Amino acid sequence: MNTEKVDVLIIGAGPSGCVSAAYLAQKGYRVTILEKSKFPRYTIGESLIPRCMDNFEEAGLLEDLQQQNYQKKHGAKFIRNGVVGAFDFAEKFGEGWDWTWQVPRDDFDLVLAESCQKKGVEILFETEVTAVDFSAEEEVTISYCAKTISERITARFIIDASGNGRVLAKQLGLEAEAKVSSHSSIFTQVKDIDRENFKHQNTITFDILEQEVWMWYIPFSNGNTSLGVVAPNDWLAQFSEDSETAFREILALSPEFKEQFEKVKFNFAPIQIKSIAKNVTQLCGDRFVLTGNSAEFLDPVFSSGVSFATESGLLAAKLIDKELQGEQVNWQKDYVDHMNAGIEVFSTYVKEWYTGNLQEIILHQQPNLEIKKQLCAVLAGYVWNQENPFVKKHHRIVKNVAKLISLEKILK
Repeated sequence: MNTEKVDVLIIGAGPSGCVSAAYLAQKGYRVTILEKSKFPRYTIGESLIPRCMDNFEEAGLLEDLQQQNYQKKHGAKFIRNGVVGAFDFAEKFGEGWDWTWQVPRDDFDLVLAESCQKKGVEILFETEVTAVDFSAEEEVTISYCAKTISERITARFIIDASGNGRVLAKQLGLEAEAKVSSHSSIFTQVKDIDRENFKHQNTITFDILEQEVWMWYIPFSNGNTSLGVVAPNDWLAQFSEDSETAFREILALSPEFKEQFEKVKFNFAPIQIKSIAKNVTQLCGDRFVLTGNSAEFLDPVFSSGVSFATESGLLAAKLIDKELQGEQVNWQKDYVDHMNAGIEVFSTYVKEWYTGNLQEIILHQQPNLEIKKQLCAVLAGYVWNQENPFVKKHHRIVKNVAKLISLEKILK
């Protein structure tokens, strides 16, 4: 059995792994990614938020992405019983990007991987990690299987960016109870044949069917549209066991989307994922770090997944660079505390979405414009800006503002 040596081994070639790999390759490290799938491959997570753009830019990936003509996302629209709450990222609090993209992830992830390869990153597709051995003092040995051939590779550091595969979390027994109540999701894509006459056109739109049930509409520049539903596990269980029948039954409940899509053929049978929220007991350890969904996933409602994936991937790469250069790194302070600060903010907003408090603020028809700007910055992913009251005081501010809105309604 051959044993190859690299500086950094990354599990997973999604956005988190590619951001890490691109940054480290530009620093001159020998980087290999082991990816279980063959690209292009379908995956969920098609709506980005502006904070991602900072991370793609710093990793040297933005230029290749900008050449792809993806559908620009300038904000988002939330609707409940015909009442609309719209946000424009250009009107957010603080600095930062005011747009991002809505992307078909099969193409998007392939572009990221090819961009990494151009920077000298080796990517082994259709390759599954079978074991990870930390017994040696200065290196990690990773065993993997590629098309029935077993191989080994040693690395000075390993990044688990395997997403839902959660390779190290499973192998090291790091899985933990999710930080938010877990919901399930069912989703598909359609060919959008009459988008120019559809009232939502190219704007990502959320139709709130019930307090804890919502449906998404994410249009792409290639003419396809992503449709999906997030709901409590027991709510989805009431529909047909056949995924296509179940999705059409749910679609019929949507006043915003049913007429546009009730007769449209699905590009593939709807896919269901149960209990989507994930968590771990620790984000890093001796010679390893977890990034992206392999570490944490909250809920798709605010499209935070790829933002946290790229944030954690870039930060992990920077700290690995320092450590491999012989500098002392405080992983708890510089990585865990930073990532948890952002996760805690978004956790609050996810929880308050499902209590209905955040929906009241978003759908308020006479909003305080300063409050709306501050909330918009959170929705754009800038959840580390302590100058923003909706970040700094996130534990209580949503509840308090929602109470004020309720009082306003009573006094009218």
